[in-house]
Amino acid sequence: MLKKEVKQNKLPIPEHFRNKEEYVHSIFSTIAHRYDLLNTLLSFNRDKYWRRFTVQKCNLKPGGIGLDVACGTGMLCIEQARVVGKSGRVIGVDFCENMLEVGRKNIDATPYKDIVEFRHGNAIDLPFDDNTFDCATIGFALRNVPDIKKTIAEMRRVVKPGGHVVSLELSKPSIPVFKQMYYLYFERILPFLGKLGIGKDGPYSYLPQSLKVFPHQKEIRDLFVDVGLKNACYYELTGGIVSVHVGMK
Repeated sequence: MLKKEVKQNKLPIPEHFRNKEEYVHSIFSTIAHRYDLLNTLLSFNRDKYWRRFTVQKCNLKPGGIGLDVACGTGMLCIEQARVVGKSGRVIGVDFCENMLEVGRKNIDATPYKDIVEFRHGNAIDLPFDDNTFDCATIGFALRNVPDIKKTIAEMRRVVKPGGHVVSLELSKPSIPVFKQMYYLYFERILPFLGKLGIGKDGPYSYLPQSLKVFPHQKEIRDLFVDVGLKNACYYELTGGIVSVHVGMK
């Protein structure tokens, strides 16, 4: 039987950018200095709970080694560091140096600065050997990569057998009324609030556009299965605003 082909997210790119990767890099370079504050405000402070839930699904242990792909400002790295403790290690990799700079400042303000290490790198070509990590996470970034399936496959490659690949991402709610209210907020109000937060139009208009073309959470689960992850499943949180996908190597 032929496998169902899951669509890749085809986002309209402004003409002065060569490709999606360059466009996304420009956006996150612009919003890096306000990224954490706006995430908290625009999610009504639910982002902290979402990250804790994500790391709970990683099956990390004290002394383990974790990876966060497209780590941005390091918030999922901090959650992993809480679990692995002083005898463990966490590596965050991102292609945007502005986001990594904020991440280093965030880590310096925590007890985990000797545990967490940041590296510059690309989600579709991770600079690590096979079977290196106990888990690999990606948070609010699967929408932004140029190839979703290749990113998931790369995460699987660098995780040890028995390790987990876990994605936290915006998703498509299905509850009547709540769904309509959510899309009204996401498409009309959030871009306006984002503009107030960074003083610039554009970056937070990208968010609703990127979600529209992003595959449904069931299709993302299918991609987890296609790359060879076992027991692939997902959890819808806060009415389906976000979904956490989990698969084991």
